[in-house]
Amino acid sequence: VHYRVYLSDGTPSSFAELVAAGLKTEALLIGETHDDPIAHAIERELLVEMHGAARGRRVVLTLEMFETDVQQVLEEYLAGLISETHFKRSSRPWGNYDTDYRPSVEYAREHGLPVIATNAPRRYVSQVTRNGPQWLETLPESAKRYLPPLPYELASPAYKAEWDALMAESMAQMQARMDSVKATRNTTEDSTSAATPMSHGMPQGMGNALDSQSLWDASMAYSIARQLTDYPGTQVVHFVGAFHVENGTGIPEHLARYRPGTDRVIVSIRPHDDIEAFDAEEFARLGDFVILTDKSLPRTQR
Repeated sequence: VHYRVYLSDGTPSSFAELVAAGLKTEALLIGETHDDPIAHAIERELLVEMHGAARGRRVVLTLEMFETDVQQVLEEYLAGLISETHFKRSSRPWGNYDTDYRPSVEYAREHGLPVIATNAPRRYVSQVTRNGPQWLETLPESAKRYLPPLPYELASPAYKAEWDALMAESMAQMQARMDSVKATRNTTEDSTSAATPMSHGMPQGMGNALDSQSLWDASMAYSIARQLTDYPGTQVVHFVGAFHVENGTGIPEHLARYRPGTDRVIVSIRPHDDIEAFDAEEFARLGDFVILTDKSLPRTQR
């Protein structure tokens, strides 16, 4: 009762129809909002259903939520070589790991499914934000093995347009909150002072943020492509923030470069005030399937 499944054009669909489509594809790319409890429940159930119907096909869980340099730690835990305590101490899990991603990882562990860390290490992504993607070339070869082939492809015009719109919306919301605080405090500060750290719609020091975003996308796409190439017949189930896959930009664009012809299904899961109201202008074509979830439920905490 807390979600509804639609096709990309708003036609009502079902969880069963989504599973059937997933079973026919190589990569099921599931775009979530990170604090949406229903999205996480849907993701786990999709993993369970895909594995249950795989009939011997290799099913792999790939995650944005772990960085590529902790893959060995993940594998040690999945193999029962280290405790969960040591696994979490060494793998830098997100703050909402226990509530939102642990159930899927534990299912994979119990059933012998590989779990792949796909995201570029944050320490390198941070340097790209500050210094640009060319900074990565200064890394030793031992570090580059945690990254996609360099130089990676930067954002497409379509992806840049989506990014600019997202940043403009975020900046407007931030400014509105600042203005609200000022009004509450009844201060006489110059109304423009709150905006001074901003430059071209981006906080200072974040001028290369889109390049960092593209590094995340390229890293995840390359990790997925490697699984599909190195293990023919594999079926990937990928959990990721929705922006990375919606509208077929981001990860899908990079995946098409690393492994042309890869068959993928994109699922966009969006919290919404009314799950029965599919707004074609807002939601159409976000993914092959769009799932609206109950926005009124308590959010999970990162």
